[in-house]
Formats: sequence, C-alpha cells, structure tokens
Amino acid sequence: MPLYVIERTYAERVQPFLGAFERVNEINADTGVRWLYSFLSLDHRKSYCLYEAPNAELILSAAAAARVPADRVVEVVGRMMPSGALEPVD
Repeated sequence: MPLYVIERTYAERVQPFLGAFERVNEINADTGVRWLYSFLSLDHRKSYCLYEAPNAELILSAAAAARVPADRVVEVVGRMMPSGALEPVD
C-alpha cells in the first residue's frame, strides 16, 4: 500500500489526549486509509502524519470528512538513512 506524508496546519493549538482521535480513525477506516503516526510541532500548530492509502484523493476525502486540514499530501517511496542509504518503504 502506498505511503503518504500529510502536512497539517491548525488554526488553534492541538491538544492531544487519550481518545481524542477516535472519530478520525473511524472516518479513515470507512474511507480506506490508515493513520500510522504523526509528529507534532513544538507550538502544537502543525503536524506531519504518515498514512497508508490507495491514493492521495482518499486521504483528502477523509480529512474533509473529519474536518481536519490537509495542506500537503506527498507520496513517499523510501527512507533516507544517516548512512546515505535509501531504504524502500513497504
């Protein structure tokens, strides 16, 4: 399944808490995408999320349904390692 990095910019600070994203995960499952994990910026106004999805359009559809931003969606094909090696993502 293709992997994508999604950049999100929030109007207000994101305050994650246990159970905060249950609805997002339900919408993702219904749409056929899977959220793997995210990085949250120090100011809590941006996140960078790794998703599995058949295509970018489904990610955008899920984001719209969940009412979360999706500023950029970029398909990724590998990880660049500190050694300089490019490792494919599976």
